[in-house]
Amino acid sequence: MSPGDPASEERAYWSPYVAGLGIGLTLLLTFYIMGHGLGASGAYTQLTATLLQRVIPDHAQANEYLKDYLGGSFWQSWIVIEILGVFLGGLLGALTAGRFRFQIERGPHAGRGSRLFLALGGGIAVGFGSRLALGCTSGQALSGGAVLAVGSWLFTLTFFLGGYLVALLVRREWQ
Repeated sequence: MSPGDPASEERAYWSPYVAGLGIGLTLLLTFYIMGHGLGASGAYTQLTATLLQRVIPDHAQANEYLKDYLGGSFWQSWIVIEILGVFLGGLLGALTAGRFRFQIERGPHAGRGSRLFLALGGGIAVGFGSRLALGCTSGQALSGGAVLAVGSWLFTLTFFLGGYLVALLVRREWQ
């Protein structure tokens, strides 16, 4: 790619102030309308419970962890609707910023296969950790932080510190 080639030019992201205002208003409305804040990991547990209910109903009902996610329509669960909104909001944001395209983002030293493998492994680790902690980073940082929960603020600071430290270890893959 040469300079001036549209594919090589960096496209702007949304203003962090506009995006932050949008997230804040969404969080406020979620507290007002639903009675609780934002979260994400529960939607995947809801999906797992629903699929298990359809395939092996007796096992799903006997599972102490998943049985609380059973009952009612999958599409009437607030967290499933929220995740659908997150997907549509992300799509809208990418389209309006002119950044929508199918690609695998990676550094010049990372192959496509290793990038996908590491992304999948990281996603599984974060998903397992969020279920182990009974919540995800969005629930902790946004919802817990909004109600000034000290544990949420400590978690968020620790989470970002850990991210920066790991970034120092792997940044050469992206340069």
